[in-house]
Amino acid sequence: MRTPYRDNEAEILTVRKDIKVLKMKWYNYLACLFAGFFLANSVPHFVQGICGNFFPTPFAHPAGIGLSSPTVNVLWGLLNLIAGYWLYRAGKISNRKIVTVIIFFSGIALCSIMLSVSFTHKMVQ
Repeated sequence: MRTPYRDNEAEILTVRKDIKVLKMKWYNYLACLFAGFFLANSVPHFVQGICGNFFPTPFAHPAGIGLSSPTVNVLWGLLNLIAGYWLYRAGKISNRKIVTVIIFFSGIALCSIMLSVSFTHKMVQ
């Protein structure tokens, strides 16, 4: 059995020639969760914005309740998309480490459920 060595670029710990373990820190898992959250949050804002609809954003008055212009929604959606992509890369999401994929989709599910409850109030107004 060979002694483990570290491949600095991929942060892969090679135990044997045929066994490789992807090494991750706790903050990579947190980045996976928030990547899903931001990417899921980008969808309704971007879609409503390009459809020309007014939709709630944190910049509306009152925040999150009032409606923002379609342009603000497109920009907010794009900002969420950029943040989600950056966190996706920082989270090192890979099918070789299924836990990262599960945490990523948990972030999507968490944000989707929160948005569905929050935006229900928009339709009542």
